[in-house]
Amino acid sequence: MKITTELVDYISELSRLSLPEEEKAAMTAQLEQIVGYMDVLNRLDTAGVEPMSHVFPLKNVLREDEVVPSQDRTELLAGAPAPDPEAFLVPKAVE
Repeated sequence: MKITTELVDYISELSRLSLPEEEKAAMTAQLEQIVGYMDVLNRLDTAGVEPMSHVFPLKNVLREDEVVPSQDRTELLAGAPAPDPEAFLVPKAVE
């Protein structure tokens, strides 16, 4: 694929970048190299390669769930500034 300055202008417009004229030629050459390398990668034979999500093997290490009693609600609410048996009462923040 041939990268032109018109294509660079279009890409910079899509990405909302303002490229000065002197950078457009450099950007054209860099995008040409990137697309050329993608052509090299497309020629590789990947028929026997298994798809993977990460380069390194990852495994989630999770602990077993344990059912434990929770704290007593009256103890937790004992230090609340406003007395309420069910929840903490806070001042209204939004009108």
